[in-house]
Amino acid sequence: MSTVTRVDPASPAGSTGALEHRRPLGDRTFAGLALGCGLLVLVILVLIAVTTSQQASSWFSAEGFKIFTNNWNASTQFGVLAFIYGTAITAVIALILAVPVSVGIALLLTEVVPRRWARPIVYVVDLLAVVPSVVWGLWGILVLAPWLQKIYTDIASGVTSIPVLDSLFGQPVSGASFFTAGLILAFMITPIVTSLSREVIATVPAIDKEGAYALGATRWEMIRGAVWPHSQGGVVGAILLGLGRAMGETIAVALVIGSSPEITSHLFATGYNMPAGIANLFGEASGEFRAALLGMGVLLFAFTIIINVLARGAVERNARRKRGA
Repeated sequence: MSTVTRVDPASPAGSTGALEHRRPLGDRTFAGLALGCGLLVLVILVLIAVTTSQQASSWFSAEGFKIFTNNWNASTQFGVLAFIYGTAITAVIALILAVPVSVGIALLLTEVVPRRWARPIVYVVDLLAVVPSVVWGLWGILVLAPWLQKIYTDIASGVTSIPVLDSLFGQPVSGASFFTAGLILAFMITPIVTSLSREVIATVPAIDKEGAYALGATRWEMIRGAVWPHSQGGVVGAILLGLGRAMGETIAVALVIGSSPEITSHLFATGYNMPAGIANLFGEASGEFRAALLGMGVLLFAFTIIINVLARGAVERNARRKRGA
């Protein structure tokens, strides 16, 4: 008497292990090339860090931690405190000006404006992202700075004797200044933050937004309760990427910041930041002077890597939170 073995119709007809390991040669080749390209990028980054650190080792060993406390004097000391201060000030000004505009444009294009009207605005925003930095710098120093200097003078005269505002927006006044550099950087990072934020906001499921409307929410309540919780991690990542771009921008800032390594609370005064200092001073540098500029490049490289790692971490945390939900 024979026995009949029942087979689950949902189970595969045979083992799939051999098929999984028997990948075509083209797939294996492509996977190897992709892995090699990724490792090559990592190797290049490590070589950049190692070679520049070696050439700046004399500056690091001579100055020690005083590089973060001393000011810059090309003949006696090579502290980068003023350059770090200028980098931070211009980047913060750029974020304060660019982030509300960028997030607002992203929400406008995804949640308010009809698609047929949003498309040309997207094209304009994307075109602004590809304008060369030297064009922004030349426009800033030739057109924007002379016009802004008159506005800065009026503001400085209006805040005289007001304790906090006088120290921020009072004299001295210069068209090429921290604030002008921050404004140019804001123009430059707005398209980047806008595009990334728009892509993140566009991934919000339509059912979440429709559910908010079904509960009687207004458009603003829907954005606050359904869109923002879903996309805030990605938007934070976009902002941090814009911050990295603002900290590393060179030519545009070098033309409009004023080239003065000083620490001052006056935002309308001339200053310096790390990329502009390297670009303007490297041509005449030698010896310890050159090592100091290379060391400044190492510090800037480390700062931008940290910013990008934080941005990546913010995006991944947001993705994990959404998967958990």
